[in-house]
Amino acid sequence: MRLVIAKCSVDYVGRLSAHLPTATRLLMVKADGSVSIHADDRAYKPLNWMSPPCKLQEAPGVWKVVNKAGEELRITLEEIFQDTSYELGVDPGLVKDGVEAHLQELLAAHPATFGEGWTLVRREFMTAIGPVDLLCKDEAGGSVAVEIKRRGEIDGVEQLTRYLELMNRDPLLAPVSGVFAAQEIKPQARVLATDRGIRCVVVDYDKLRGMERDELTLF
Repeated sequence: MRLVIAKCSVDYVGRLSAHLPTATRLLMVKADGSVSIHADDRAYKPLNWMSPPCKLQEAPGVWKVVNKAGEELRITLEEIFQDTSYELGVDPGLVKDGVEAHLQELLAAHPATFGEGWTLVRREFMTAIGPVDLLCKDEAGGSVAVEIKRRGEIDGVEQLTRYLELMNRDPLLAPVSGVFAAQEIKPQARVLATDRGIRCVVVDYDKLRGMERDELTLF
C-alpha cells in the first residue's frame, strides 16, 4: 500500500464530472490497483476514488488514473509532504460474528431461498481480494456471487461490487451476477445495489433456523 500526503486538487471526468479544490489530502494506492482520495474529517469514506481495474500514470505534478471505461481521475499535485509504501501481505479477511456466520451456513444449505432451482457451488469462494460468501448457480445455470450481511449497508455493496469486477474477468465464470443478502438492508444500500445491477434479498434468520430444526427432527 502506498500512502501519499499532498496538497492537491482533483478532477473526475466520466459519467459525472466532479472537482475537489486545492487542499491537503491523503492519497491511497492499494495493491489491487484502486486509488482513493481521503480527507481528515469523514471516517473511512473517500472523497473520490477509482476502483480496479485501472491504470495510474504519473508525471511531474499530476497523476492520471484511468479505468477500462475511459473515465479519468486527475490529481494535480502542488506539494508532496510524504510518500511512503508498505507491504501489508495477504489479509486473512473479516471474521464474521456468530449470527452472520450462521446465516451464511444456513443459506449455503438452502440456496433455494434465492430462487427455485438454485444450487450451491462453493462457500467462501476465494478471489484475489478476499472470499465471496457463496458462489451459486441460478435456475438458468448462471454464476451468482452472494454477499451476506446481518445488516446490509453501503460498504457491503461496495465489497460485492469489487468481487464482481474481478470475477467477471474470469472467462470460466463470466458473466457473474450479484445478490446482496441481509436480515435488514438500508435504503441507501438498496439504491446503490439496484444502480449497479445487484439484486437485494432480505432473509428471515428465524425462518432459516426453523428449516434447520425441521431437518434435524426425526418425528
